Amino acid sequence: MAELSPISVSNLSNRIHFSSSSPPIISVQLFSITAKRCSNCRSISRSISRRLGLGLIALMASSSVASTPVKIANALDLKLIAPEQSFEEAESGIRGHAEAVLQVRGLIESESWKEAQKQLRSSSPLLKQDLYTIIEYKPPAERPPLRRLYSLLFNNVTRMDYAARDKDAERVWQCYDNIVMAISDILSRI
Repeated sequence: MAELSPISVSNLSNRIHFSSSSPPIISVQLFSITAKRCSNCRSISRSISRRLGLGLIALMASSSVASTPVKIANALDLKLIAPEQSFEEAESGIRGHAEAVLQVRGLIESESWKEAQKQLRSSSPLLKQDLYTIIEYKPPAERPPLRRLYSLLFNNVTRMDYAARDKDAERVWQCYDNIVMAISDILSRI
């Protein structure tokens, strides 16, 4: 049978120890498995259950994945709502964030596609948070048209990001015009 025994936190590396005089020990960050000798036979018992083996593999994989540093991609981060954001904060910030999204025009005119994508990706999540917060605080009867405009706006932001990636100037300008129209409609309704 296999026996679980805790090991110290200082031993963070995965190791397998083999010795001729003692049974093999597999050590992992949180526990170790020691194979015992059977009383009926001379060989080492290999009756580690499937769950224990799969758990060990999962633990080893997660410890190696968790220890590698993660690079943050410069992608669209469209979070929905900041939990501590109030209606007043969202309402005061929405115009500035909308202007930041519209400032991508200069980069589109100069056909600086990568910079336009970065500007769009950095400014649109803030606008999205503000707009979502405002929609949630509105009365239920006023929400559906705002949600449609919200959907139109951020679908065009995504399409514009893809068009800029493909360096398709015609689609970028079409999406930009739709974004301008959606922002002006939203700002006039709130």
